[in-house]
This record gives sequence, C-alpha cells and structure tokens, in this order.
Amino acid sequence: MYDIKLLEYLENFISEERKQRFLKILEERTKYLTVAIEDVFQLHNTSAVVRTCESFGVQEAHVIEGRFGKRLDKNIAMGAQQWVDVHRYHRTSDCIAALKNEGYRIIATTPNNDVCWLNDFQIEGKTALFFGTEREGLSKEVMNGSDGFLKIPMTGFTKSLNISVSAAIMLQTLTTKLRKTNLPWPLTETEKLEKRLDWTKKSIKSIDTILDRYYRS
Repeated sequence: MYDIKLLEYLENFISEERKQRFLKILEERTKYLTVAIEDVFQLHNTSAVVRTCESFGVQEAHVIEGRFGKRLDKNIAMGAQQWVDVHRYHRTSDCIAALKNEGYRIIATTPNNDVCWLNDFQIEGKTALFFGTEREGLSKEVMNGSDGFLKIPMTGFTKSLNISVSAAIMLQTLTTKLRKTNLPWPLTETEKLEKRLDWTKKSIKSIDTILDRYYRS
C-alpha cells in the first residue's frame, strides 16, 4: 500500500526534473508482459536480461535460482534492479504456479519444436516469457507446463542466440506490439503511485533519517 502524504513529503527531497521523469516512465511501464529466467548459469546473462526489462518498460522479472544460486550482478544490471521488481524462486514449479495464479500464459522460448515465429505471435492476455539455461534450454517442467512456444527466426548456420540477446529481441518486438493494442497493458493508477513512492525512496540517500523524522512528526 502507498501513503500519498508520505509520497508528497518525500518528493520535496528530489528535483522536479526527477519527479517528472518518474511520471513519464511510469506511463510506459507494464506488468502485462513479464519475463522468467530459469537457472541461468552465467551471472551476467541474468543481470543483462533484467537490464533489458527496464529498458523496454517491463516492470517485473522472475528469476529461478535453484541450481546455481543468486544470479544478479548489480554492476552488470547497471542499477536496473532498483527500477524493476525482481521476484526470486528456488523452484521452477513455484514460479509457474505464482504466474498462473496471476493469470499469465506461460510461453516457452525455444529454438526447437514446431513453434510460433516471433513476428507472428499475438499477445492475447497477460504473458510470461520463459528463458532457459545457455546450453540445455528450458526444463521439461516448463516445456510441459507451457501454454505456447516462441521462436526468433534465424537464417544462419547458428540456430541459437545468447539468452540476453534473445530477450532483447523478443521484448523490443513484443512491447512495441503491445503498446499498439487496446489491451490493458499500462500500470493501474494505484501501481503507479506505489512505484513513485518506491522510486522516490530509492532516490534519497538519507532516506532512513528522513522517514524517521516523518513518522515522529
């Protein structure tokens, strides 16, 4: 929950330019499309995908870390983890269940199988794109639990791309498509206010002292 009075108070500690920047960016943010990254080994790949989510306005990312532990590097993510909501899971099943409970279609990205080409893919509801490990791809659990499969068309000898490259291509294509539809892709007004408060807090160096002063007054 957000506290509008607290938000108004804290916005006195940031510049008007930053405040307006938040407002502008939030108008393009979406949770309608999200990304799930399953047990990616290379630390930089997970971090790069989160950075890509932030760049294309995808507000949430889901990271499954059961096999290799924590997979985010703040230096590679370039601060993107401050602006994107990262949800972490130990088990793939927990991630799938959480997303399906929120009404998402599970779409497995894969260079194999008889799949839908990216240019032909139509977003028909809340969509979660799953990306797998660099060598093995997605687990059978994801493949069996998916509602569809998605593939980037390629014409060279190499039939696979680095996960971060795949995510960038797919998110750029699909967010562009999504914003041209009449689907309810923007954040709700409540979600926008919640993120304004969150981002404003993260923008103030002495936030703990300022919050203490606010709650004591």
